[in-house]
Amino acid sequence: MQPRRFVIEAIMLAIYGHLLDPKQPVQYIIPYTSIMELYEIRESGERVMPEPEEDQLAQRYIHELLDYFESDLNDKKIKRALSQPWKSSQPLLLESNASCIVINAMDNMQYGELFDPIETELILTSIREQAPLLTDQFEFISRLIEHEVPVPVYDVDDFEYAVEHDLETDHYRLGKP
Repeated sequence: MQPRRFVIEAIMLAIYGHLLDPKQPVQYIIPYTSIMELYEIRESGERVMPEPEEDQLAQRYIHELLDYFESDLNDKKIKRALSQPWKSSQPLLLESNASCIVINAMDNMQYGELFDPIETELILTSIREQAPLLTDQFEFISRLIEHEVPVPVYDVDDFEYAVEHDLETDHYRLGKP
């Protein structure tokens, strides 16, 4: 069975542990710049969760995820993807039903007036990979809808539904016949 694919920021995998334990195979497509954000968070000590206990746990998961990406085999796969624009890494196995690929996405300013660079890369990656976005950012979802950006998007709270959702519907929303 083909894994269900989603475009996602790396921070989501650190914050939402249930994303690593889906009932069906899932593959996350992660723009490399969102991994770079994890390094910035780690270096700055910036809070990512409102409650201190939750933040401490999220910080631990950020460190673990970065350690995982830095392991010899994974680091080599990621560096190969960085050799040219829009190149993807080989799949990195996260858990038994969850894997990810890192993509060297490039912000081409197509949506730069309306969205920040990471959001623009997420949009362009979604379009290019024909995979829906998965996010917890309500404002981002609202702006996507408001500006009629042609990508399907799911709130992270609807993850189980998104995994089971009919892929044909997503393709239809992406403008495919």
